[in-house]
Amino acid sequence: MSEPIRMRTSRTVIRLLDVEEADVLRRYRTENREHLAPWEPLRTESHYTLDGCRLAIEAGLEAARADCGYPFAVLTPDSAEMIASFTFANVVRGVFQACHLGYGIARRHEGQGLMFEALDAAIRYAFGPLDFHRVMANHMPRNERSGRLLQRLGFEKEGYAKRYLKIDGLWEDHVLTAKVRAQG
Repeated sequence: MSEPIRMRTSRTVIRLLDVEEADVLRRYRTENREHLAPWEPLRTESHYTLDGCRLAIEAGLEAARADCGYPFAVLTPDSAEMIASFTFANVVRGVFQACHLGYGIARRHEGQGLMFEALDAAIRYAFGPLDFHRVMANHMPRNERSGRLLQRLGFEKEGYAKRYLKIDGLWEDHVLTAKVRAQG
């Protein structure tokens, strides 16, 4: 990863954060702590500290350098506020060329089409410069909003996994979906 990854949509800038931007991540995490809790693993208090955010950004930059994961921030055009986040995680190359997609959006930005806008650009980037063949995204059955978003993005249901991930302290079932790059 020699050049910084940067995507733009009509209302956002999408990129990896720099360590100096740890406070932007801290604000996003603390302001959305309750909002995101039902959809995420249990978090330690350090997750919400400036040091914890610095460490997370450093780990994310290293993961991107190693082509293991890409934790993106979706920012306002002036990069002053974080709107959402998504990660291409668990990157597998070779004959698989795949990753898992996870995402979340700030409460105050829900319902405006921003997550669709950002992920639409991200999926194009995943199938283009990142050269993935398959992007997998899973959601809890009760998260109907996420299910609709994935369907709108062209993800197809591939299965159902019982007690798949430990979310908010409980093992939750998940609907398994994927989008496969068109032949070409």
